[in-house]
Amino acid sequence: MGERTGFLADTVIAGVLLGRAVGGFLRRIFARVAAVVTALGWSMLIVVPLALVTGYVIGWIELVVVGFAGVALVAIAVIYLVGRSSIQIGLNIPHHRVVAGDPASGEVIISNMSRRRTLGVTIEIPVGMGLAEVALPSLRKGASFTHNFGIPTARRGVIPVGPVRTVRADPIGLVRRELVWTDVQELFVHPRTVGIPSMSTGFIRDLEGNPTRDLSNNDVSFHALREYMPGDERRNIHWKSTARTGTYMVRQFEETRRSHLMIALSLASADYATDDEFELAVSVTGSLGVRAIRDTRTVTVVASEDTPQFAKRKVFAVRLLSTLTRTRLLDDLAVVEHTESALTMVDVARVAGEQASGVSVAFLVCGSRVTRQQLRAASTKFGMGVEVVAVVCDPESAPGLRRIAGLSVLTIGYLDDLKQSLARAAAA
Repeated sequence: MGERTGFLADTVIAGVLLGRAVGGFLRRIFARVAAVVTALGWSMLIVVPLALVTGYVIGWIELVVVGFAGVALVAIAVIYLVGRSSIQIGLNIPHHRVVAGDPASGEVIISNMSRRRTLGVTIEIPVGMGLAEVALPSLRKGASFTHNFGIPTARRGVIPVGPVRTVRADPIGLVRRELVWTDVQELFVHPRTVGIPSMSTGFIRDLEGNPTRDLSNNDVSFHALREYMPGDERRNIHWKSTARTGTYMVRQFEETRRSHLMIALSLASADYATDDEFELAVSVTGSLGVRAIRDTRTVTVVASEDTPQFAKRKVFAVRLLSTLTRTRLLDDLAVVEHTESALTMVDVARVAGEQASGVSVAFLVCGSRVTRQQLRAASTKFGMGVEVVAVVCDPESAPGLRRIAGLSVLTIGYLDDLKQSLARAAAA
């Protein structure tokens, strides 16, 4: 009140503080009421007083009866909200990772922790985009009950399950009170994969690696003999040649390298004719990556990156998927989706070829809409000495292998075709 003092100033201040306290109290009450009253309940709260007032004013006894009937329904609805729950509810998913198409389930455990019998309760379990509603029975003191429910896994992805909530509602639906008991749990639905022979993924027949054209003084692949030079190790001296020529001769080796496998997956909708083609491509990528990880090979898995909707120019980038473990890779593949704005196969190969170094084998995984010319253009984005293999997923075509100017093109119609096609390509 500034410099004003006296009874009037104190009264104004007290009135403001009281108004704020009452307003806060009323807001809290309204928030609690709004949380449990449904749209039908609000309609009833409006209709009841109108019917009573109008019925008494105009002497219409039928409206008075309707009003009192509404009062009775509201009173009964309030009774359903009275009381506190003395139960405990838990959510358990035995397996948090499954393969698409395999059965998956969860279970809800309800326990009665009170000293008396509890009434039955209705629970709701959100499962993905759906909702499971279960009516659980009443429980005696100390008893528990477990309810199992199925989780659809027809398609790969991440399915949120929960939170489990109990619902108290009157039969008419005027009020509804929800209590949340658990957190949300996630179920990863991995793409299907197929077992591939160990040597197929890298076309490697030598456990020590493939020899390169780079020369080295120490390795396992012998190349030739040359004259001794200061700094050479004496253990590499070839004594028989030295004795024959009269000059110290040392062994020259070719450097070898272990296979560095790259798998590039196109996420461009333009590269696929159907969703089945894309799902097959994801499974192929997972099968190749899992085999390479199990063989402890150096492997890099990339996928197309999206261009934002209002970007001024196309974003040339790829998304790096985790290859730390088999599970991490399949987790990442569970959530990839094809989009209209993703980079096509040619652009993915271009970016991957520029960013990756030391690649020995590159797999390009795409759909049937990628032409031979585009595949050939994609293969040229990698350096010399890189074996490029294109895997075209086309359920409408027969499996086959063809060579296009140094590029191997595998066409598969089913995931099981991948094993035979890779074996044929490795033997060629």
